[in-house]
Amino acid sequence: MTQLSEQEIIRREKLEELHKLGIDPYPAAEYPVNDTSVNIKTNYSEETREQFQEVCLAGRIMSVRDMGKAAFAVIQDSAGRIQLYIRRDDICPGEDKTLYDTVFKKLLDISDFIGVKGYAFITKTGETSVHAKEITILSKSLRPLPVVKAKEGEVFDEVTDPEFKYRQRYADLVINPEVKDVFIKRTKILQTIRDFYNNLGYLEVETPILQPIPGGATARPFVTHHNALDMPLYLRIANELYLKRLIVGGFEGVYEFAKDFRNEGMDRTHNPEFTVMEMYAAYKDYEWMMRTTESLLEKIALTLHGTTVVEVGDQSIDFKAPFRRVTMYEAIIEHTGFDISAMEEPQLREVCQKLGIHVDPKLGKAKLIDEIFGEKCEGHYIQPTFITDYPVEMSPLTKKHRSKAGLVERFELMVNGKEIANAYSELNDPIDQRERFEEQVQLMERGDDEAMYIDYDFLRALEYGMPPTSGIGIGIDRLTMLMTNQPSIQDVLFFPQMKPEQQR
Repeated sequence: MTQLSEQEIIRREKLEELHKLGIDPYPAAEYPVNDTSVNIKTNYSEETREQFQEVCLAGRIMSVRDMGKAAFAVIQDSAGRIQLYIRRDDICPGEDKTLYDTVFKKLLDISDFIGVKGYAFITKTGETSVHAKEITILSKSLRPLPVVKAKEGEVFDEVTDPEFKYRQRYADLVINPEVKDVFIKRTKILQTIRDFYNNLGYLEVETPILQPIPGGATARPFVTHHNALDMPLYLRIANELYLKRLIVGGFEGVYEFAKDFRNEGMDRTHNPEFTVMEMYAAYKDYEWMMRTTESLLEKIALTLHGTTVVEVGDQSIDFKAPFRRVTMYEAIIEHTGFDISAMEEPQLREVCQKLGIHVDPKLGKAKLIDEIFGEKCEGHYIQPTFITDYPVEMSPLTKKHRSKAGLVERFELMVNGKEIANAYSELNDPIDQRERFEEQVQLMERGDDEAMYIDYDFLRALEYGMPPTSGIGIGIDRLTMLMTNQPSIQDVLFFPQMKPEQQR
């Protein structure tokens, strides 16, 4: 049985007292809010005072300063905080002073929700406040919030414990209101992307999350079982193959904000559930996609910050288009000194050994190149850089390069040492695609648990004919981390995945 703290016991006793007074601490009726704290503080003046004679606010009590027959309180609504002036004779005009003397002074606590009707004014100290004429209890809080004290804009005991912040985001948002700004900016990022692609005439769509074959990426999936169909289903690792089916079906451009799931490790840039925006456009190639993507990111930076320069940790990252372009082999030469362009698997293993990179014997050529780039190159690309022209073995769904044998038309966008986007000139040759899938099966047989399954229905769709197409996936969580200067993916997810907590 859960042990209650002394504070929790006292609050439950107060709850009973409210009931005894005939006051419902959780009323059902609509409360007619007509203003916000920020609007009043921003727009109230002597010239506009007539507009603020009948304001109605609601929010949490965050502090109370008792002055006997009057009190100052601060409430926090969805927009911010504002001071209230509550006088006994104003909220209790008759003989009965119970509402002030008992309810307000003794039975209300910090974090209770109240409604306030009154008028705005400026105190002698120059603070825009609301003079309460009526208060209503809207919800009694039974668990005290951690107390955060601030003075003159300086926070003294801010709650920064990640365990608390990630596990109890609902409380974190109340006591650290600046956290809310991160998520408001995240929504602005999504809206900017939507507007950008909608203006190109592309359609936002939805595709299955439960899939019979986890295709479109190389990753370990989550698996479940559908009882009625008696078959395994997988949480999608990517939505690529379904979006391409829609291009086959005749859409010129489609995009989706997809929840994807990968059963792999967790760290500051990985969560098992994450958001990717994937977009596919007919009659385009990866060169067009690079130009479009740098324009999109420039627009996002300008929308959020009013400038293309974004401060990320101790770096100033400039999203002004155009971005630098470097081929995969050039990047590896630049940062390791090895030209691997003509190497096969045994030579690549030797290079890994010389560079001190431990690799699993099961890994094929593609994974070895990926390991070299990831360990020795990726972290150097702080400013936005397109890494282009990948070896064919690394990209089973990508069109072969139009002029460079053994390569494919692919790019990854690196920013601040991490991949933010991945894009191709999409493979639309069904025979070539079948061969690439079969090579993936061989890797699977060697023990690579991230190798791709063969999706025969997707092959059938390609056989009907898919026009030349370019596609991209942008990691929304990592992009939000960049644009809001957050060090961890957990800071840009409302509810990141956590281990079960120990019950007290």
